[in-house]
Amino acid sequence: MKMHFYVAILLLALSLSIVTIASAQETEGVLDEQLGRVSFVNSCTPAVQVTFERAVALLHSFWWQESEKTFREILERDPNCAIATWGIATTLIGNPFATGPTTTQAQQAKEAIGHGLTIGAKTERERLFIEAVAQYYENFTERSHGARIKSLSDAFENVARRFPEDDESQIFSAIYLRATQDPAEKTFASALKAAAILEIQFKKYPDHPGVAHYLIHSYDYPPIAGKGLNAAKRYSEIAPSAPHALHMPSHIFTRVGSWEESIASNLRSESVAKAEKEFTDQLHAMDYLVYAYLQLARDKDAQRVVGGAPGVRGNEKVQITPYALAAIPARYAIERNEWKEAAQLRVQETRFPYTAALTHFARALGAARSGDAVAAERDVQELARIVEAMKLTNDTYWAVEVEVQRLGGAAWVAFAQGNREQSLTLMRAAADLEDTNEKAAVSPGRLVPARELLGDMLFESDRPGEALVEYEQSQRHDPNRYRTLYGAGQAAALTSNRVKARHYFSSLMEMVNSGDSRPEIEKIRRYLMED
Repeated sequence: MKMHFYVAILLLALSLSIVTIASAQETEGVLDEQLGRVSFVNSCTPAVQVTFERAVALLHSFWWQESEKTFREILERDPNCAIATWGIATTLIGNPFATGPTTTQAQQAKEAIGHGLTIGAKTERERLFIEAVAQYYENFTERSHGARIKSLSDAFENVARRFPEDDESQIFSAIYLRATQDPAEKTFASALKAAAILEIQFKKYPDHPGVAHYLIHSYDYPPIAGKGLNAAKRYSEIAPSAPHALHMPSHIFTRVGSWEESIASNLRSESVAKAEKEFTDQLHAMDYLVYAYLQLARDKDAQRVVGGAPGVRGNEKVQITPYALAAIPARYAIERNEWKEAAQLRVQETRFPYTAALTHFARALGAARSGDAVAAERDVQELARIVEAMKLTNDTYWAVEVEVQRLGGAAWVAFAQGNREQSLTLMRAAADLEDTNEKAAVSPGRLVPARELLGDMLFESDRPGEALVEYEQSQRHDPNRYRTLYGAGQAAALTSNRVKARHYFSSLMEMVNSGDSRPEIEKIRRYLMED
């Protein structure tokens, strides 16, 4: 018995030394990489364990290409590692909050899943992981991405229920549940249910990249964004090597109007994404970056981003790329009230009509507010055409978003034509419709909130009291926006509400203390010097 015991100890020590040597070999070249800590139990050979956990960590930080490459490498080194095929198929889905894979990627995923089933999973848990991701690809061409995500979520909920002690099952179940959250459902039931699962995991694994990441997504709504601040502050320190991990905290910072923190987050993300040649991630960070710069009146910094964006070659097949390329110059014009500049923006060809709609909306606003109602009407008609196209493809979310833009553009056309009551009716309809939806994760925010535009229109219609109400409502949803604070201060001043006027103007001046000069700043200074 004693001899058997010593033999067992010797064999264990030998196996550990093999894993250690393999780990050193595997991590050569990525010694400085920091992706957080992941523990994913699997039946693959000891020699690929470190690489497998790296692949899962990459997956949790949405580093799709690197993760897929790593899972494929694992399968080459251990041809019997069936669970690696789950990883390949999962990375090919891409961002669950985006539009889903192409038909080519779906075919590659199905081939990987088929290969995994042929190899045969060594455990029930691994088999269920593979079968769960297969649910996403069932009847691929006949279902929307949203419907497929719902199937994936349901499948992983079953895996999590079958293995309640397996934390990775719980974590993946939570992110897919969060991805089913309807943007028009204002109790955020699915998101909060996912957050409850993840908060438990965060206490157990404070350095897990997926847990912090998915908590940010779960709290990415105005009424509950404050709950995500802890995860936002932690995530970039957990996985600083991942471009998305450096960017993702700015989702929460944007929601609460913490512009300096958002800028710091996205500067780091942009730099790492550029170094890693993840150009789509770079553009995503740049869109959030220019949005934050403009709220602080850091116009020269924003201009540098605007000038650099066209030279960044992101993946045009992923919505982030055309969205950022359309949104960045449009934001730069609108936030500075440069209406003629907005009217002259060029529409870029794209496979995502709602990104072209951004430019048409900016052009319509710019032309109408420059007094050219005829030119503005042409862009409004293009928006109407895009709405109908979205309806034909059952893209309900973006159909609503573009309809808000169409209504807003039509409102300002009517305003330019002198039809004040009609313009206010249309603008109010736009604001009410926008309130039914939440912004998409692809964007830091709409080009300009519809309710903020309603405030502008009421103010310009000599109805400052009503304008103040709309600005304040907009401020509650999109806090610390430069245009909203200035509009609220102006409206309050004209209603002789000096307390509110000083509050909004002082808040704005404190926010932009290191910003560039804008015409409004001098007006505010003069007002605050009175008394």
